[in-house]
Amino acid sequence: MSKLVISNVVIFDGSGADPYPGEVLVEANRIVSVARDGAQVNGDGAQHIDGNGAFLMPGMTEAHTHFSWNDQPSLAAIQFMPPEEHILWCVRVAKRYLEMGWTSALGAAAAKARLDVVLRNVINAGAFPGPRYLAGSQEITTAGGLGDNTLPHLPYPELNFGHVVSGPEEVRKAARMFIKYGVDHLKINLSGEYIAGMDAELTPFSEEEVAMLAAEAKRFGKRVAAHARSSESVKQCVRHGLELVFHASFADSEALDMLEAAKDKHIVAPGIGWLVNTCYNAEEYGITRDVAERMGYFRELEVASETLGKMHKRGIRILPGGDYGFAWMPHGTNSRDLEYFVKYIGMTPKEALISATRGGADIMMMEGRIGEVREGCFADLVLVESSPLEDLSVLQDPEKILLVIKDGEIHKNTRTILPERGIIRSVNGGDPLVDAGVKRVKPKPAMNSRTAR
Repeated sequence: MSKLVISNVVIFDGSGADPYPGEVLVEANRIVSVARDGAQVNGDGAQHIDGNGAFLMPGMTEAHTHFSWNDQPSLAAIQFMPPEEHILWCVRVAKRYLEMGWTSALGAAAAKARLDVVLRNVINAGAFPGPRYLAGSQEITTAGGLGDNTLPHLPYPELNFGHVVSGPEEVRKAARMFIKYGVDHLKINLSGEYIAGMDAELTPFSEEEVAMLAAEAKRFGKRVAAHARSSESVKQCVRHGLELVFHASFADSEALDMLEAAKDKHIVAPGIGWLVNTCYNAEEYGITRDVAERMGYFRELEVASETLGKMHKRGIRILPGGDYGFAWMPHGTNSRDLEYFVKYIGMTPKEALISATRGGADIMMMEGRIGEVREGCFADLVLVESSPLEDLSVLQDPEKILLVIKDGEIHKNTRTILPERGIIRSVNGGDPLVDAGVKRVKPKPAMNSRTAR
């Protein structure tokens, strides 16, 4: 669609300003004009969507995405999906994200070495719909660490969820291999994880190994993302310039000081939804409240809530998303994180929404080009039935995501697209849209967002 006016909407532009009534002109893949408070854009020759008072916002960015996680209850069940079915799964899930308003995403690790790369390439080629995507490597891990799920009598690398290394030279080899495959960034598991049988406060990688990964990434112009729950692993991220810090639950005062001093270089994607849902929503899969407490997740949630609240007050960037794709937190429910940011971290609803929109431009390395409804930005737009600032759960209900535009292309629409504004006239007292040959779209019944989860 070359030229489109979206009118009669309440615009949340991602700048931090309060929403305002207005309309937007999209031409090709850019926002070319934004009018407010009764003014109109110059929509000559444009098609037209009447928003009927709905809430127009920038597309959201998922900062910690595992498209290859297949809504199963274990790492083994994810890894054992055959590669042919696995890439088809990724393609379907990417479409699901886009239709829920996530127009950008950063891959936090693929279950197989090239899944993220192939998915990114087919999305960029226009072969399949999906968010703007940055492809991650498989998780680089240590023997016995998170992602090493081989058995002593079956020591086959193909059975591993992660790529196991030992020593700086193996780290170098792994980094170069994934870079050869075409990843946008590397992923390393710097700390443990309770569900994998390893204390989350352990930090198994040596300084020499982390330094090697950082050096190889820098050599090839790649960033590094780190699974870093322990305080020491967060410090490793800062010491070695690993830009993307995932989790950071147990960061102590020294780690927070280090992050704050380098907050222009690091972004934290805590994946707090993993902690909340593993504590409260995994009983059907054997993780009862007692089990979650014994594993350590209730304690981690309590500590992480306090830690992330301190980060937020210090101005450290915290973005939503993370670890969705397990059975008790399936893909498409990611917007829960915005409510968790308010409840557990202390953000306001506006701050949470800004983190999901304008904040995403930073992690996607597209500052000033996405994440805002502003002239010159790419047309990544989401129309929502009502204001998320009044009730963030509206973003969890697919029926209330009315329109999704990515890069100027409509990927989801429940609104009638009209010819040029003002040219439709009723004849003989009939319906002007029917007279013009436009099919009426019967509105879908409202759905309770709480029951939709």
